Amino acid sequence: MRAPLRLSPKVLLIQPVRMIPSLLLPLVGLLFVGGFSGRSYLWAAIGVGVTFAFAVVRWAMFSYEIVGDRLEIKRSLVSRSVRTIPLERVRGVDVSTPPMHRLLGLAVLKIDTGASGDAEEGKLDGVTLEEAERLKSVLLRRTRAARAAAHPTTTATTGPAAASDGAADSAGPPRASVPAAAPGHTAETDREIISVPWTWLLYGPLSGAYLLTPFALAGGAVGLAFQWGDDLGFGRDAALTVGEWLWGHPYLLLAVVLLLVVAMPVVGGVMYAVFNWNFRLTSRDRYLVAERGLINRRSVSLEARRVRGYEIVEGLAERWAGVARVWAIVTGLGDSQTRGQLLPDVPRAVAFKVTGDAIGSYQAELRPHPPIARNRRLFRAIAPWLLAAAVIALTALLTAQAAWWFAVVVALLLAGVGIPLGLDRYRSLGHGYDGVRLAVRSGSLRRSQAVVERRAVVGWHLRQTWFQRRAGVFTLTAGVGAGTGGYSAIDVSESQAIGFPAEVTPEWLAPFMEKGE
Repeated sequence: MRAPLRLSPKVLLIQPVRMIPSLLLPLVGLLFVGGFSGRSYLWAAIGVGVTFAFAVVRWAMFSYEIVGDRLEIKRSLVSRSVRTIPLERVRGVDVSTPPMHRLLGLAVLKIDTGASGDAEEGKLDGVTLEEAERLKSVLLRRTRAARAAAHPTTTATTGPAAASDGAADSAGPPRASVPAAAPGHTAETDREIISVPWTWLLYGPLSGAYLLTPFALAGGAVGLAFQWGDDLGFGRDAALTVGEWLWGHPYLLLAVVLLLVVAMPVVGGVMYAVFNWNFRLTSRDRYLVAERGLINRRSVSLEARRVRGYEIVEGLAERWAGVARVWAIVTGLGDSQTRGQLLPDVPRAVAFKVTGDAIGSYQAELRPHPPIARNRRLFRAIAPWLLAAAVIALTALLTAQAAWWFAVVVALLLAGVGIPLGLDRYRSLGHGYDGVRLAVRSGSLRRSQAVVERRAVVGWHLRQTWFQRRAGVFTLTAGVGAGTGGYSAIDVSESQAIGFPAEVTPEWLAPFMEKGE
């Protein structure tokens, strides 16, 4: 019988470093209170030694092993605990290599079961790279074998859109089936779907994901100065004095703010490139595998049979540049905004081609929404600024101050900008069904189009606000057991609100229809 496995002993070099932030304040306090004497250094060394000893004991009491159809993770530090993960519940395996792990040839392996949002579930922090790849291959292979044994009649489909949990889709067209993978199958076939060239990382600032990084760094530096000023030697009052001096020199303060604004696309682009460096999407033995990262290289495996669709997101700047980002819609996926990313910013045509190749393309035009939806968007984009202009103008008349009229002009200009914005928001609305997949789209500053397989729809939700009742429109939400849980067609007409569910899921309405009706 094979003995339980342990993490690599090299992880002991990482644990004390991780504990430094929590030990830093006590150690500094000890040295300042006790003075920089031999006794203080001795107590500090004892504290560090105890920390290292605790890490050694925790490493020695941690083990893992695959027993039959389950993975067992055992801890025996103070009380004994055993975490059991059935292999048939494994949805994906992630492998990442943070900087210190990479230097030591280690990796962090996380197992996603979709059972909860617990970040520590199925986490092996400190296995060798070779062991991580071996475990990943074994877990995914045995997961398929466990499911094949549990569902011997289930068939797999050609391509990533396999039948979900053996359930047949009676509404969709017939799917070609092939024999399910045999329990002893070991061969893995890698097919590269796309490798994002580094030049496309220049689109990063358009996403806006990291544009506020310079302000976050500046805020962190200010907070550090106020919190650690006394300990660092220049005093908290010095930091406050610098702030007051900048406030007393508004032009210099404005220059600092402008410098941070100029740095936004540069720093944001660098951060984006660090997280998405060498982005590769491959199809590997019925899994979609996304790999990315420069400092922390990360590999995320998504079981293709659980992918229910995709979401294409385009910000306003991205639309002008013709680029888009893509996320997979997957059942039972924790942290979907990070783990479900299929593509960073790539040309829009490439995004649709890749999603069609990896998951399946949507083959129909989106249907427009009624004209009243356009009027509602124009009203929302224009009316608030016109109301603000009227209030400010009244204030200007009562106070007889010319400065208020400048604010009136600004509000009227913003109301003018609202006209093309409202029209664009209306043009972005749409929904459709091609017989296999349904699609809904909305948004302008952040336009999102979700494409979901019909078999993923588990219900419909029809909603009307008070203003929608007066306009005679509805919000129709397709309930989906994946992704965000539901995707909405906003401001559809009454006929669309009734006809669209009847078209997508006619069998649900059949029991309520009379014969011949």
